[in-house]
Amino acid sequence: MLTLEDTWVWDSWIADDGTRYHLFFLEAPRSLGDATQRHTAARIAHASSTDLVHWDYHGEVFAPSDMGFDDLAIWTGSVVHDGTQWRLFYSALSRRGHHTYDQRIGMALSDELGRWRRGSNQPIAPVDPRWYKTLATHPRGTTGPDMEGSSEAWRDPFVFRDPNGHGWHMLITARAVDGGEHDDGVVGSAWSPDLDLWAVRKPLSRPGAGFGHLEVIRSVLVDGRPVLTFSCHEDQMTPERRATARGCSTWSVPADSLTGPWDVSRARPFTADPLLYAAPVVTLRDGTSAILGFHLDIGDEGAGLEISDPIPVTLDAEGYLVAR
Repeated sequence: MLTLEDTWVWDSWIADDGTRYHLFFLEAPRSLGDATQRHTAARIAHASSTDLVHWDYHGEVFAPSDMGFDDLAIWTGSVVHDGTQWRLFYSALSRRGHHTYDQRIGMALSDELGRWRRGSNQPIAPVDPRWYKTLATHPRGTTGPDMEGSSEAWRDPFVFRDPNGHGWHMLITARAVDGGEHDDGVVGSAWSPDLDLWAVRKPLSRPGAGFGHLEVIRSVLVDGRPVLTFSCHEDQMTPERRATARGCSTWSVPADSLTGPWDVSRARPFTADPLLYAAPVVTLRDGTSAILGFHLDIGDEGAGLEISDPIPVTLDAEGYLVAR
């Protein structure tokens, strides 16, 4: 488990260099007092491990810029190696935007998974209003505790290489133009031939599955079979979907391929650890898989803001993620 006495720790993702697992995660100082304030104070920190249990903490490695589209806070992303260097794709907030409601995607570079340098001073893969809600087309609503029901969502980029060698895919937390409140969450999509130029594509799932957002989406192989995983707060679900949640926050969807599309209406909760959130599935050295994340504190008081020990996982006969 990764616990920091003076620091809140939440969303995380992993890069594997073949020797150590490198955990990148959001952190903010507990001196803020109110855990809800961490979202606009988020930075990316780094820890490494050989077993996903005992961690060496390396401190903050990526922070907001002095000015620009990412000068307020840095949010969740993913890390890939392009054959030459490591690339970090991250979510960003701007002081000139609309607080947490105006989200962009950026990219940074590193040679050794240590400090990162920005790869662009502009966002990459801007949201496309033909398919996705934006603040311009769907102004922020006035319902719900965070008024996010009608706001722009364009975050949590998960980048992976096309399994057939056709460039790179990015999966994005997004809201469909034609979806209702708490029912419009979809798998946003973009594609690139080289990780530099990105073309936003239509969603890889349909709205109407009962989720207002699909956070920290991952498309991974578990025991050789593809599966989609994501997280969602109960307060961002329809009443019908909440009735199936069984108090759980992490979900999985059976898949025919890593690149989708996915029928998110088939999603089922991961019941082995109901409060597990923003939980990446990691392929271990022996080829098996494990999941780890932080424990969602429903009261948002910060009690669960630490990284859990890994849970060994597999897929059941129907293709859903379960504890091994």
